[in-house]
Amino acid sequence: MPRIKKAELESIILKLIAEKNEIRLQDVALVLGLSKSNEGDRKAIRRVLNSLIERGFLDAKGAARGRIYTSPISAQKIETLQSAPEIAEEFRGISLSKKSESLLKYISQPIQARTPVGYNQHFLESYTPNETFYLSEPERLSLLQFGRVENKVQPAGTYARHIFNRLLIDLSWNSSRLEGNTYSLLETKRLIELGENAEGKDITEAQMILNHKGAIEYIIDSAADEKISSNEICSIHAILSENLLGDPGASGRIREIAVGVGGSTYLPLDNPHVLKDCFQIFLEKLNLIENPFEQSFFSLVHLSYMQAFEDVNKRTARLAANISLIKNNLNPLSFTDVDKKAYVKSLLGIYEKNDISLMHDLYIWAYKRSSQRYSAIQQSMGEPNILKLKYRNVIKDIIRSIILEKVGGEQVVGKIRNLIARQNLPLEDADGIFKLIEIEILSLHEGNVARFRIRPQEFQQWQKLQGR
Repeated sequence: MPRIKKAELESIILKLIAEKNEIRLQDVALVLGLSKSNEGDRKAIRRVLNSLIERGFLDAKGAARGRIYTSPISAQKIETLQSAPEIAEEFRGISLSKKSESLLKYISQPIQARTPVGYNQHFLESYTPNETFYLSEPERLSLLQFGRVENKVQPAGTYARHIFNRLLIDLSWNSSRLEGNTYSLLETKRLIELGENAEGKDITEAQMILNHKGAIEYIIDSAADEKISSNEICSIHAILSENLLGDPGASGRIREIAVGVGGSTYLPLDNPHVLKDCFQIFLEKLNLIENPFEQSFFSLVHLSYMQAFEDVNKRTARLAANISLIKNNLNPLSFTDVDKKAYVKSLLGIYEKNDISLMHDLYIWAYKRSSQRYSAIQQSMGEPNILKLKYRNVIKDIIRSIILEKVGGEQVVGKIRNLIARQNLPLEDADGIFKLIEIEILSLHEGNVARFRIRPQEFQQWQKLQGR
């Protein structure tokens, strides 16, 4: 059996259970084309089956070769789940349409209750540039108000170069965070600016962040190109996936093997010729779209859905969604404050229902949040952060301690966490406070340290320890 990822094997097993209601290990082996003597691969299947049982996706009865695996969810339970209201904490603060709420209810069900689906070419082919719109005209105008930096025409990519350092850190960190990367914002800054790996972190996390840095630099350097080419998308993938794929030759190459999507009933295209044709159709339509926000959102939706590469597809889609924004000197989309669960559920809606409504609502909210990070005008219009207001004294005391105690750069993150832990704060608030403190520290300069009762000389002494 060719090497198959755990997520792909899970998808195959869950699709089988949805079709047959009960399966044996032999059924999975048959689908994979295994011989009876291939005990090593059968053990791999057994491990995945046991994992699915532990996580509640499967039930099992019997032993050894007679062991039967079934779905733990009956038709009655599925009906109950479909009618139950969904409280989605991860979408808190985001205005959801009725269609989005309905979609959220569906994709929040256990995977066994959702219908297995394959790639739908009509979803892409039915889109007509400048006639079909995923974003309405009022929405496009509203995004422009948030995203426009200034009215005068400048060369493509000028604004991105102006905010270059902030963009590198924000987008690299947020996009990596959505992949489960555990680097903090401050640790990301030190890695990008000083090449300093965070202590105790997996080396692949540092590689992921540095790859984002390289890909963002490439997009800015390519901003003057007239069109978004196949080579540009493939190059972004190649840079993002450097040293992260088992097959180095797969970087920047449209995949020629089948892949699965973990946690979803969606099975992407497995025909490489059709996949390449769809990729070309995507590029043709993308380059015909005139509005930069529509182009950005179309790119995010269809590159994510197509799964054109063996891995690193979501990262490629997030960065590709910034190409048209950077070309048009608009605020970038850095996915600031986007909850990972909300992002995944929005993708599931696209994968399994070809329904963009959740991603649509998330995109509009996320773009406006991102814009507030880059536009001084938008920042001044923003509402006060409730958490920051509630814990203002805690935040000020911690930042003051970091500076006065002259905590060195590589020790700052650990010190912040220790000081927060001493406060015995509610768990749901502690993470938010940590992020607020990180942002405050990144924004420190001699003109604003007085807020923390710090003198310029004390700030300068601490700053020397940061390696800046």
